[in-house]
Amino acid sequence: MATATTPSRRKSRLNRQGRAAHVFMLPWLVGLVGITAVPTLASLYLAFTDYNVLSTPEFIGLANFERMFADERFWQSVRVTLTYVLVSVPLQLAFALLLALILDRGMRGLTFYRSAFYLPSLLGSSVAVAVLWRELFGHSGLVNSALALVGIEGSSWLQNPQTALGTLVVLNVWTFGSPMVIFLAGLRQIPEELYESARVDGASVLRQFGSITVPLLTPIIFFNLILQTIGAFQAFTQAHVVSGGSGGPVDSTLFYTLYIYQQGFTAFDMGYASALAWVLLVFIGVMTAGHFLLSKYWVFYGD
Repeated sequence: MATATTPSRRKSRLNRQGRAAHVFMLPWLVGLVGITAVPTLASLYLAFTDYNVLSTPEFIGLANFERMFADERFWQSVRVTLTYVLVSVPLQLAFALLLALILDRGMRGLTFYRSAFYLPSLLGSSVAVAVLWRELFGHSGLVNSALALVGIEGSSWLQNPQTALGTLVVLNVWTFGSPMVIFLAGLRQIPEELYESARVDGASVLRQFGSITVPLLTPIIFFNLILQTIGAFQAFTQAHVVSGGSGGPVDSTLFYTLYIYQQGFTAFDMGYASALAWVLLVFIGVMTAGHFLLSKYWVFYGD
């Protein structure tokens, strides 16, 4: 009798655990459906409509996508965003790797430095830091005050179309903490025996870095590259705060996401804004897929 009831009790217990798991997952599922899936599908529909929020969406087919080809500000936002990504992401990863190499030498207070360097990644996309950046690079900001001490007359960095984007690049490089921590974890996994063997063979520090560190760290480099590239394409807060939402001066900081915001919430052209958003989504997806296809030529795994 006991033998017959044991499987039944076990099944009942598993059912209760399954129900409990579904209850705990319910808030996440509600958020996934209500905050992510439904708005995403709604924006896909709106991308093919003329919709100004106040009226009923009117289906116009591919007109929103055709409109992009003649939209000069669209192409300007593409140029600005691509420049920002192609310049800031490599600089950020290089700086993060350099600091990770320094911290990997076993210096005292490693936990403190690791936490201190990670802090900018938590604050870099906040409004407060963007406001601080605006004050630092303003005409009478701290940067110009420091230059004045050595007899250099600074300019209004944020009002100059030639330097405005550069300040945002510096801000993105400053948020090196997250990739640095990941690089540091990867460096700790490289066997010390490999470096000892290389030193016995007379390999220099640079040769060890190029022949041991970089190849074994390529999976980490690839991971950071994907994350930081996607994040750079989605950058919005910095440009919005620094330029006051205009993308100025002369659209020199008009990020693609900022242009989507302007079309959707300033011009109330939600149909066109949705089409712009889907172009960005598809481009990021294709770009990420391309990274994965090319990774087989330069990313080295354990096998």
